[in-house]
This record gives sequence, structure tokens and C-alpha cells, in this order.
Amino acid sequence: MRTSDFRFDLPDACIAQHPPPQRTDSRMMIIDCAAAEISHASILDFPNHLHADDLLVMNDTRVMPARLFGSWDDTGGALELLLVEAFADGVWDCMHKTRRRIALGQCFTSSGGRIRGRVHGFGESGRLHLHLTGDPDVMSALDAEGVVPLPPYIERTLSNDELMQLDRERYQTVFAREPGAVAAPTAGLHFSEALLDTIAKQGTRSATVTLHVGPGTFKPVSAENLETHEMHAEWYRVSEAAAVAIKETRARSGRVVAVGTTSVRTLESSVKAHGSVTACEGQSRLFVYPPYRFGAVDSMLTNFHLPESTLLMLVSAFAAHRMQTVDPERDADEGRQLVLRAYAEAIREHYRFYSYGDCMLLI
Repeated sequence: MRTSDFRFDLPDACIAQHPPPQRTDSRMMIIDCAAAEISHASILDFPNHLHADDLLVMNDTRVMPARLFGSWDDTGGALELLLVEAFADGVWDCMHKTRRRIALGQCFTSSGGRIRGRVHGFGESGRLHLHLTGDPDVMSALDAEGVVPLPPYIERTLSNDELMQLDRERYQTVFAREPGAVAAPTAGLHFSEALLDTIAKQGTRSATVTLHVGPGTFKPVSAENLETHEMHAEWYRVSEAAAVAIKETRARSGRVVAVGTTSVRTLESSVKAHGSVTACEGQSRLFVYPPYRFGAVDSMLTNFHLPESTLLMLVSAFAAHRMQTVDPERDADEGRQLVLRAYAEAIREHYRFYSYGDCMLLI
């Protein structure tokens, strides 16, 4: 398959710029992959599609307010940073915007003064490695001074304090626990505490995994040949408790229902590394595109994704996998065709797309 096979035209009006009034105000498209049928519901109907023997798997990563503003100590020139990942000994991998030529040893101070640092080295794709000093509690300092790093397709002005405060709350899942992401696992944004409580009361178990979503999640695939695309690395962890819960689910013939592509990639990364879902952690560069045999996931909830993105390719691969589970003779391209047909219908039916948009359940 080629990258251009996953191209579609999306009107700007379909891109959700704000969260819905309530988390559970989202629509949910349902794709029955085996039957190649599409229907429409609400996220409030999601529990009706779960069974008592199922296991709901969610990504508990927490989005850091990792967008930081400051200035260079020597010139006073403006600097904007996106703190992507912490390395050892206080060094962070960062994206940056500045007009000056950057050299080793140059120092900066954040606008609020709690974070200071110097250029420690240079990473891939033009990133900086910065040694941060000042407040030793970087997360606390970011909570005080940082801004939520929204996707590039969501338009914001820094002067709108009320909207920025809303983003701090709503661009975060209610089950977020582990700080480290610079983008939200957006399928999880639809869940309220009340919805999770409804799911638990009907007997469906749940487990969490962690994958710290990086900025590469928004990057379209640039290579036309999918086999030549190189995925960005994202840190993930499958806990012993999650691995045991999945094993027990399999033993009782229950389904593993993943919330979001990040949960899918976490579980499939574990399968790829160990042959089955095993407690582990590491850097995932797993690129899932058709054809692909999934080893951990039976159903998934996901948002509507960017054209030519790795996320759209993963969803297409999953649709094909579900089709072939029922009929091995079906072609892997049927999954892509079904998903793009669903996207076309979502556009006609005025679904909201991307991070703050509506969702799709593949069964």
C-alpha cells in the first residue's frame, strides 16, 4: 500500500476546535467490521457494547503543560520550548522556536523564572538537549508556568485565559496518572467518572497501560512507500497487573477492548517483543499498517484521524484484521476501504474530527 491510499479531503469546519460541553456529549460511529456495516450512536451507548467478561484497556499517560516561554540570558531574545522527554541527570529533549543561532552552553530563563537551563547538546530532527536547573521539581514548575501543548490544528491565542484553563482540564483524561505525554490519548477524553462507574457496575473489568504520546503522533507519513517510513519512538509500559488481567480475560474467552490507538500500540508492542502481552517497558517504534495480524486487541475505540497518518493506517489495519478473523479469504485492502467509507459518511453526517472530536467503535 501507498501513503496516498490513505488520503481524504476534510472540510475545515469538521475539525473540532473546542471540547463538547460535557465529556460524554460525543457521538460514536460503530463499525461492524465482519459485516462491513456502519451505524450511529452516542458514547453513552458504549457500555451496551461491552460484556461482563471483557477487559477495557486505557492509556493512563498524563499530558504535561510542556509548552514553555522564556528568553536567552545573554541577549534577551525570545525562546519557545516544547519539553518532549526527560533523560538522565536533568537533561530534556526539546523542540524549540527562536531566531538566534544556537550553540552549546547558551543559557535561558523561563518567563516566570522558575526554570533555567543551558544547551547541553543537539538531538535528531533539530531538537535541543537542555540541562534544566532552577526549580528541582520540573513538573511543579511546568504546572505553574507551562501551557498545554495543543495539536497544531487547534487554534488558540495565548491571551484567552479562560479557554486555556478549559484546555488544561479537558485535554486530559479523567484517568490520567503518569506524567510524560505532550499529546492526549484522545479516545479517552470521552470518558467521565460516571461513565466509567457505569461500565464497572455492569461487571466489565478495566486495566491501564502507559504510552507517553509524542509530537510525532500528528506527523503525516512523508514516504510514499509505507515500508520506508520510520516511526517516532514513544516510551511505553505494560504493568504486571495489566498483563495478568489480559491473560485472565483470554482464559474466560473475554475480549480485550482498547481505548485509543496508543493503548493498541502499547499492547501490540509487548506482543511483538515477547510473543504475548507481557509485563515490560521500553521505546516503541511499532508501525502498524495493512496487512497486520493483531495479537492482543479484539475491539477498539478511537477518534477520527488525520489523512495519511500512521493512526489512520493502524485503524485500517485493525478493520482488515477483524474482517479476516471471520473470513481469512478477505483482502486486507477491504479494511482501508471500509474505514475511508466510514470517514466519508462521518463528514456527510457532520461528525467532529480529531482530538476534541467524536469517536468510532470498531467491533
